[in-house]
Amino acid sequence: MAQTAQHNRQIVLAQRPAGAPDASTFRLETSIVPTPGPGQMLLRTLWLSLDPYMRGRLNEGPSYADPVAVNGVMCGGTVSRVEASNVAGYAVGDLVHSYAGWQDYALSDGSDVIIKLPAGATHPSHYLGVLGMPGFTAWHGLTNIGKPKKGETFVTAGATGAVGQISGQLAKQAGCRVVGIAGGAAKCDFAVKELGFDACIDHHAPDFAAQLAAACPNGIDIYFENVGGTVWDAVLPLFNLHARVPVCGLIAHYNGEGFTGADRLPGTMFSVLVKRLTFTGFIIFDQYPTYYGQFLSEMTNHLANGTVNVREDVVASLEDAPAALTGLLAGKNFGKVVVEVAGG
Repeated sequence: MAQTAQHNRQIVLAQRPAGAPDASTFRLETSIVPTPGPGQMLLRTLWLSLDPYMRGRLNEGPSYADPVAVNGVMCGGTVSRVEASNVAGYAVGDLVHSYAGWQDYALSDGSDVIIKLPAGATHPSHYLGVLGMPGFTAWHGLTNIGKPKKGETFVTAGATGAVGQISGQLAKQAGCRVVGIAGGAAKCDFAVKELGFDACIDHHAPDFAAQLAAACPNGIDIYFENVGGTVWDAVLPLFNLHARVPVCGLIAHYNGEGFTGADRLPGTMFSVLVKRLTFTGFIIFDQYPTYYGQFLSEMTNHLANGTVNVREDVVASLEDAPAALTGLLAGKNFGKVVVEVAGG
């Protein structure tokens, strides 16, 4: 067994939030590092992923996955190192992408392992971003739902986030005009200068809707929906006939905001009918058995060839994860958010 610490830091759900998570939502606890039994291995968390879907797991009630239990360890994707193993096929020192959650150590029987990282993986945290769930979300939503054609206009909100930065680059490679939506001039500059987008519009601008329309002179053929809210209000009038809308998230509404005020349903449904729009909601976890292998092969090649550029927003420690999640939900991140729990 590799050398381990004596204690296991765990961040647990202290209480369910009303609105945005705050300092009272989570609690740091310390427990004894567990010992693996027969058919188990001990995983040491190196990197933790922070993602918008986590807000939904804080709510009680039915969804596509069970909520995190009050006083339970917060869920999350991780890259971990095997510290001790009684599981066939896993040896001490192997790196795995699994869902060990917000803690230093976890026991696993191997059933929650998504992939064992290749020996000598030079950037393990990429398996939480461009090579992991967000990158897979971008690839599947664009490739299998958006079905881009050369000359079409593709728009994504959250343009410099984990999904937006990948979907936009893939759409550009497919021959689309790519327009991003992001919060702030620095993010918009990055989308154009570093990611190769044709344009990026700051959604904080007072004339945001007019700027978006000017950036899409031929309308919108594919809109990758992961925000909702007032961004949706600006996008809706610009759809072309037979536009496609992959829907992977609605971050503007995750804290319970944006459901009051103007009713967007009549206008949306009218456009669905008149413009023959196709909306497809998807949960990427459903797609792993069918498409993950193809995605991983293609995206690994993109990284090796330098045809996809990625930006990470690295959080310094596990204790900082709660505040970083709150910031992510408010759009304060710049790139894919990963927490350096132990590095490596």
